[in-house]
Amino acid sequence: MQPALALQDVVVAFGALRAVGGVSLTVPKGQRRAIIGPNGAGKTTLFHAISGVVQPTSGKVIFEDADITALPPHRRARRGMGRTFQITNLFPTLTVRQNLFLALRGVSPGKFNLFGHARPTAEEQQRSAAALSLARLEGREDIAVANLSYGEQRQVELALAIANQPRLLLLDEPAAGLSPSERAMVAEVIRALPREITVILIEHDMDLVLGLVDHVTCLHEGMVLVEAPPEGIRGNAAVQEVYLGRPRH
Repeated sequence: MQPALALQDVVVAFGALRAVGGVSLTVPKGQRRAIIGPNGAGKTTLFHAISGVVQPTSGKVIFEDADITALPPHRRARRGMGRTFQITNLFPTLTVRQNLFLALRGVSPGKFNLFGHARPTAEEQQRSAAALSLARLEGREDIAVANLSYGEQRQVELALAIANQPRLLLLDEPAAGLSPSERAMVAEVIRALPREITVILIEHDMDLVLGLVDHVTCLHEGMVLVEAPPEGIRGNAAVQEVYLGRPRH
């Protein structure tokens, strides 16, 4: 099967610092993959390289058999890649519906058309409704984002990423800063995503992430330390040493 994403010896260096030190991995279509590791392991920098926020110093990023290493983020989005970030970045004075409309119109080929109209098209309305349903935000669409809880704002970010129907979705710490009930809601949203969407997520909540994914990649000092299914991660001695902590006897 054609992989959704393949990284070939990706290096991201900032001067003498190699934040990502030569990562190679393959993510099959439809897989749920977690990227874990201690702070400073290079997880978010690797996401930046995949999504085009930074250019790799060397190596290749292959998305659905196409070399996208040199493409900017907006062209990757048009090809079917979506992403959320660690820090919530929404338009707080606009409603949920208006935020969704801007996300949809932002990748439309006609967004700069002076003769276009400001009202959502039928297709945009359909996509917006589907994203609201998947993100469990029905009934909240006409509320200003500033009046939502932080957990609901994270759900809005997920809705924005889902609305453009990505085939690869990158989630950077989707449960960061959430209460236990909010984390459970975000987990439910991720679990409900159709398998047509390949999902890669960074997350520090191991109880959450190991219950969501099919496979785990653990990074350490910018390189792949271990790759294994969830059941092979908790008891892995190398992962225990660098990330989960040594077991007490």
